[in-house]
Amino acid sequence: MTALLFRDLKLAVRAGGGAMIGVLFFMTVVAVIPFGVGPDLNLLARIGPAILWIGALLAALLGLDRLFQAEREDGSLDLLLMQETPLVLTVLVKCLAHWLATGLPLVLASPLLSLFMNMDAAAIGATMLTLLVGTPAITFIGAAGAAIAVALPRGGLLVSILVLPLAIPVLIFGVSAVYAAVQEPAPFLPPFLFLTALTLVFAVIGPVAAAAALRASTD
Repeated sequence: MTALLFRDLKLAVRAGGGAMIGVLFFMTVVAVIPFGVGPDLNLLARIGPAILWIGALLAALLGLDRLFQAEREDGSLDLLLMQETPLVLTVLVKCLAHWLATGLPLVLASPLLSLFMNMDAAAIGATMLTLLVGTPAITFIGAAGAAIAVALPRGGLLVSILVLPLAIPVLIFGVSAVYAAVQEPAPFLPPFLFLTALTLVFAVIGPVAAAAALRASTD
């Protein structure tokens, strides 16, 4: 499993620019918003957490369609299905590698981008924490979509269509937790715990659904 983790990390970084493409897209989304809403710094600070979360969600979708594409192209997908290691565990490791290569850089880039949105320290810290907890859920959801679309043409579009509706609760609770952290007397813990629970639920459902879809795609 360790070898698979490092192999997938290398593939995720090399394929299409990996983390750099996601971070650049994230920066582009955040940079464009002020041109649309104007130079009102107070307004930017209010909508900043939502903008960062939307940007991270869209950036996290990049490359999800390639999660199982390399194995499909080189024929190793059949080997993964026949190996003794449970396929669900293999999918879980691949999700972890994908998040480390594409999701974690978004989390690390968020404090710098928060400054452009005129956010204070509490909002920056809450945004980074919620992205750290919430972005893995997007990867787990995306794994199921990528497995369904692995054998289909234009699979990337299908993955986005499948993932976005399921990721909306993650977006809602992520943004709600940030606003609760900076606005009194709204409590931070309830929405943050809901966000954590969603990630844990998708960590179970996503790999199981992806494994089932991969088996079905080879039948």
